[in-house]
Amino acid sequence: MKNRLSVPDNRALADFQPTIILKAKDFATEIIIFNTKKKGLNTEHHISEEHVTNNRSVRKTLIERGIYPEKLPAEEDIKKVGRKLKSEEKKSLKNLDKDKLGK
Repeated sequence: MKNRLSVPDNRALADFQPTIILKAKDFATEIIIFNTKKKGLNTEHHISEEHVTNNRSVRKTLIERGIYPEKLPAEEDIKKVGRKLKSEEKKSLKNLDKDKLGK
């Protein structure tokens, strides 16, 4: 997936994945946590089986809704977005300060 989405080797795939995929992974993880507690799963083998089952189920649901994870384009680098937001916030604050000084 990293190669297909042109994700650098030193970066996390999640930094470039669409929100729908991140939420799907979160959902599958929450099911695992819930079922691990509910079913009293305590061995790596049983938890691993639960993990595989839930991820397959969530993937199946996505595909049934016409969402094919491997066909989705990469999103903008999350770190780049963060830097952009920080920069815009600084500009807004500077403009706000200028407005206050001008009045």
